Amino acid sequence: MDKLLQNHKHEKKTTKRIDMKMRSRIRVIIWKQWKVPRKQIKSLIQLGIPEEEAKGLTFCRKDYRYIGLSIVVQRAISNNRLKQRGLPSALEHYLKVHTVM
Repeated sequence: MDKLLQNHKHEKKTTKRIDMKMRSRIRVIIWKQWKVPRKQIKSLIQLGIPEEEAKGLTFCRKDYRYIGLSIVVQRAISNNRLKQRGLPSALEHYLKVHTVM
């Protein structure tokens, strides 16, 4: 039984990590779709980010991975927004399937 419980914890942790990476990658894809800095700033402002923070992130010259992991983009394109747009959570699905009631 302990081995089964340990395996479940490991799978849950792995699913959570995969879910985090997937959402980060989707944020990068959305960022790339905005293409030009003017569109990036406008879109961030529409999502509730102050103009100065939007400009700072847009002109920071970091790579896409950094952008996807930044707090500003995570606030703008939050997990709740992704869920509203139809992106299911891998962790929620795992828990739904593997939880015994």
